[in-house]
Amino acid sequence: MSATARARTVAAAPRHLLSSHDLDSEAQERVLDAATTLRDQRRLGRTPPRLAGRQVAMLFEKPSLRTRVTFDVGISALGGHPVYLSPDEVGIGRRETATDVGRNLSRWVDAIVFRTFGHDTLTELASAASVPVVNALSDHEHPCQALADLLTLRQHLGELRGRTLAFIGDGNNVCHSLLLAGSLAGLTVRVATPPGYEPDPSVVRAALDAARRSGGAVELGTDPAVAVRGADAVYTDAWTSMGAEAEADLRRLRFAGFRVDEALLAGAPKALVMHCLPAHRGEEISDGALDGPNSVVLDQAENRLYVQQALLVELLTEAAH
Repeated sequence: MSATARARTVAAAPRHLLSSHDLDSEAQERVLDAATTLRDQRRLGRTPPRLAGRQVAMLFEKPSLRTRVTFDVGISALGGHPVYLSPDEVGIGRRETATDVGRNLSRWVDAIVFRTFGHDTLTELASAASVPVVNALSDHEHPCQALADLLTLRQHLGELRGRTLAFIGDGNNVCHSLLLAGSLAGLTVRVATPPGYEPDPSVVRAALDAARRSGGAVELGTDPAVAVRGADAVYTDAWTSMGAEAEADLRRLRFAGFRVDEALLAGAPKALVMHCLPAHRGEEISDGALDGPNSVVLDQAENRLYVQQALLVELLTEAAH
């Protein structure tokens, strides 16, 4: 069947993953279970061609190492064809609108992976697309990273319900997706940020609602030591995200005391140490924490491959029906 014919058979509102809130608890568990299977199969050299004949556009406005490689390799390993599109090739907002890009790509490919700055640009493109769209990072959320983080926690801790994840630093896109995905999974998610850098209140409300249903919890504060105490995992991210470099000096001052290092981790000596990378060593995390025996940052990076494969299979299977 041609891409045009496929587009006509898909419902007018295909299922997208723009936010961690777009998966319910059952779908999230299903993706994590499928990712675990794909990880096991890859290690046995038995990756099935679940995306054979599928074309996936990879539209990137932000640079990337992990996102680019894991989507490219993951799609190819499942028999699909990734088509990478750089900022200069597309020029959303300069050469074409996000709406026009979404409409055009939907005629040629089966899914769109979009890594962008503004979340509004992502939602505009998705509203025009007739194929599934995956948020590969926006300034508001990073749902693929959160799925990889949950898979890593399951890999090392087993059952997630009743476990505690402490996030230290900026209430940014990674924090938002961890709050939503973690609360959906039954985690207690503790967030410690400097005053003025708290996560979006609307995200917090959605996470609290999910936590009430799952048995999890959401706790916000400004004291890293309180957040870390007794946690099963301690997570941090860069204090200054891409696009906010002008604030870097100010943020270094305001985030002083929020570094994940050996002194902070003394409050949770057995906790897994997590970071979505790239890390600014000596800034938000010490070398000893990042490279220490409890660090699982490379497992997080590897697990991006499997959750993204599982997610695309999930979304494209639904679209086919």
